[in-house]
Amino acid sequence: MLAIQIKSPGNVEVIDLDMPQLRPGEVLIKIDYVGFCGSDLNTFRGKNLMAISPVIPGHEIGGTIEAVGDNVPEGMFTKGMNVTVNPYTACGKCSSCRKSRPNACEHNETLGVQRHGAMREYIAIPWEKVIPAPGISSRDCALIEPMSVGFHAVDRGAVTDIDTVMVIGCGMIGLGAIVRAAMRGATVIATDLDDDKLELAKRLGATYTINSAKENIHEKLCDITAGYGPDVVVEAVGSPVTYVTAVEEVAFAGRVVCIGYSKSDVTFQTKLFVQKELDIRGSRNALPADFNAVIRYTQHDNCPVDLLVSEIVMPDKAQEALQRWSDNPGKVFRILVKF
Repeated sequence: MLAIQIKSPGNVEVIDLDMPQLRPGEVLIKIDYVGFCGSDLNTFRGKNLMAISPVIPGHEIGGTIEAVGDNVPEGMFTKGMNVTVNPYTACGKCSSCRKSRPNACEHNETLGVQRHGAMREYIAIPWEKVIPAPGISSRDCALIEPMSVGFHAVDRGAVTDIDTVMVIGCGMIGLGAIVRAAMRGATVIATDLDDDKLELAKRLGATYTINSAKENIHEKLCDITAGYGPDVVVEAVGSPVTYVTAVEEVAFAGRVVCIGYSKSDVTFQTKLFVQKELDIRGSRNALPADFNAVIRYTQHDNCPVDLLVSEIVMPDKAQEALQRWSDNPGKVFRILVKF
């Protein structure tokens, strides 16, 4: 079967693999679509220190059930069922797992990062990690995982209907945070460098938008929030500038939720942590409840999924697609590979 491999920085190959052997407790999934994540882009650029090399990328999965192994609960999965996958592992023993937060497992291995991923024609997955998505196409199933990461960040921020929430970065994960915050009744401010992304953020629930390349964020926030600043800031970019902005602009006694990984050190005025009495919270991956919430949203709330897909390519065009994204990262929502 065909698979995509990032062999080295800037070097993507289509390789041939043996079909996976279906073991007891596993489900065989025919991969239809897989999304390229920001972590895959960083692997392609040689900046993902967590990724094995070479690696088969891919953890944003849309597929259909091909076969069900022994020791899988009867009737749970049927051939042809559209599914996505929870791509994270959990040891069950570390501090995070003992606190019922397996998404932050100390020993997590994500598909396509610490272990080979799903950019292949078939993959065998433990049945507990397979998530049915009735009524959602296999293409759109590949959008569930990245959006669930944004949903989880809003949960980490304990967002309610009395909050004003600023989301910095309107990629897929940031858009997921915008959707979830709006669903909870919050007033949402979307911030990005690209007007097209900001326009989509409005469609997905943002009340206000700020193009930080053209507008003064601090002045705009003062106008919107009567000088208080947003109650919650979700950082969904991962750069020193956006991290500093989050801490400087969040309201006193506010919450900062950090999703993005900065590739370089960040220098803070730490007095703001104390002076504002901030809650600074990391947000990693997602929980099953987040996946289920995204599925319900996609099923019932007219999500403009077509606008979230920038490009669909065949495996032999993966190298070119990643290079285009690397050359112009601000314009891409999601690139899907079709198998």
